[in-house]
Amino acid sequence: MKQLKRISLAGVALALFLSVAGCSKSEEKTEGPAEKAGQKLGKAIDQAGEKAGEAMTKAGEALKEAGQKAKESVSEAIDKMKEDRK
Repeated sequence: MKQLKRISLAGVALALFLSVAGCSKSEEKTEGPAEKAGQKLGKAIDQAGEKAGEAMTKAGEALKEAGQKAKESVSEAIDKMKEDRK
């Protein structure tokens, strides 16, 4: 019976040791290929988002200018039609 207790105690101690060793973090940070690929992908997505934002801003400004020119053209056409009616 004593031998069974010792074996059980040794088994519990071993399990505790392995669980602590498995959960502890090492001082060195090791990155595998998936982590490296994920970081590269994240950077590429960020850069694409920035470039898309800049392009959208430029497109918005161009549309605003085009809208203003169209508004001016319509106003001139209306004024001309009013003059022609007189």
